Amino acid sequence: MKPESLYPQIEAALCCNDVAAKLAATDHIHAAWQAGHLQRLDAPLSRLPLAGHPARPELVHATKVPRRRTGSPLGQPAMLHAIAHIEFNAVNLALDAAWRFRDMPDAYVTDWLRIAAEEAKHFRLLQQRLQQLGHDYGDFPAHNGLWEICHRTDHDVLVRMALVPRVLEARGLDARGLDASPELKRKLANIGDHASVAILDIILEDEIGHVQVGNHWFHWLCRARGLEPMTAFCALLDEYDLTAHRGSYNMDARRCAGFSEAELQWLQQAKPEQPCTSAN
Repeated sequence: MKPESLYPQIEAALCCNDVAAKLAATDHIHAAWQAGHLQRLDAPLSRLPLAGHPARPELVHATKVPRRRTGSPLGQPAMLHAIAHIEFNAVNLALDAAWRFRDMPDAYVTDWLRIAAEEAKHFRLLQQRLQQLGHDYGDFPAHNGLWEICHRTDHDVLVRMALVPRVLEARGLDARGLDASPELKRKLANIGDHASVAILDIILEDEIGHVQVGNHWFHWLCRARGLEPMTAFCALLDEYDLTAHRGSYNMDARRCAGFSEAELQWLQQAKPEQPCTSAN
């Protein structure tokens, strides 16, 4: 079998508006890359202001997304819908990471195509759970904050690795992430939703690996560019107006994901309203 070009297939998946087709294409690309059927041949590269997405859910500003208590009639499905939407966007982010940064090694592409396939798996699990609860993806409004940071970081793979896996996935956007997971699971367990808790256990285990990949390539890039990692990370947090967040940190998960003890100590001491300063 003659190898096909990788990049057009990723671009087609990125731009696809149909949920099922996007997920199927993601699985196909990952399997074909693993089997050696795809090559990194030259192909056009452009900025994507918006990745392909279905007509529903309605995308609104983050402040316009209704906040509902987990125990309310719509609170449980709304929370699961928010996580499913993040997983859908995470598929696009992982595909974009593999498609956009073409100077990175093959191992980098392998990592991000695997992550894209795992995010697709997460979305399917959550969609099935929503359907069991009498809802479906698209039933609640959502925002596009995760893709917006993807667009803001599309000029530099170092910035992408620093801010998406190491901040957004570790911190949690809405209700997903290493730090957000324990509290979310507690809320769902309190209302007896053990089926959803089991899904979040699967997601957390995979997300630790995703953040670990981000940490690995961030440090790899810092070494390649002669940068001190914490100094570079803090400079990017300041530049992009991201600071330490209020609330607890999942220190065990962060250790498993490759955060250093110096970083964890800084997180515990950092004040949300203060700019980042190097841990060194």
